[in-house]
Amino acid sequence: MWFKMINEQFKCENCWKEIIKHPEGSARNHCPFCLYSKHMDKDFPWDRKSECLWLMKPIWIDNKKNKWWMIKHKCNKCGKEILNKIAPDDNFLEFIQKINKNL
Repeated sequence: MWFKMINEQFKCENCWKEIIKHPEGSARNHCPFCLYSKHMDKDFPWDRKSECLWLMKPIWIDNKKNKWWMIKHKCNKCGKEILNKIAPDDNFLEFIQKINKNL
């Protein structure tokens, strides 16, 4: 499996905020404000081979022993679900509060 780490700035296509590079040098793949992502990968993380390219809504959280807290994203077009690690500057607590409100 080929993996290329790219830490880059981007503009969120959901909330339109300018997103800075990941604060710890990792690769950022979602907005730290609204937590939306974009369906860029097809078979494995960072392959950038998806033809879908639609927004992915944050729908749930998960905790993996070796990766800590993760956000489950679901594509608004094709329905593919992908787990993504949280970043230190993510608005994660507000997201958890929203989930708890809806339970």
